[in-house]
Amino acid sequence: MPPGSPITPELSRRALEGTFPGDLGIELVHIEDELVRGRLQVERRHLHPGGYVHGGVWVAFADTVAAWGTMRHLQPGSDFTTVELKTNVFHSAGEGDELEAVGAPLHVGRRTQVWEVRVSRRERLAAFFTCTQMVLPRSQGDGAS
Repeated sequence: MPPGSPITPELSRRALEGTFPGDLGIELVHIEDELVRGRLQVERRHLHPGGYVHGGVWVAFADTVAAWGTMRHLQPGSDFTTVELKTNVFHSAGEGDELEAVGAPLHVGRRTQVWEVRVSRRERLAAFFTCTQMVLPRSQGDGAS
């Protein structure tokens, strides 16, 4: 999305098309400065061979929700990358389940942001995620940060 664009669920749907989180079916549901909500409808593609949500899906879902919140707090001309993350999964999920993620900032600074994301299945806490985002100058040219 262009720098300074307002982040809305509709704009995120367009921005996610053809990207890793978009291909996973991650949706931004609601965003404001101190709260981000996302949703993921669990399909077979999200499962490991044992039939439960793969660990990488939990991480990708939560990291994407934190990323949308991070973007809302960036200054024009800035970008970011995740430099540290941690996920605990407490409850399983399978095909047909809907996961909801709620993210909130713990720290929003000039050079770093720290986010927590709680992922629930049927109102039960299923996973807890924290990450540190490093704020970077937006790169010119190939888009790599």
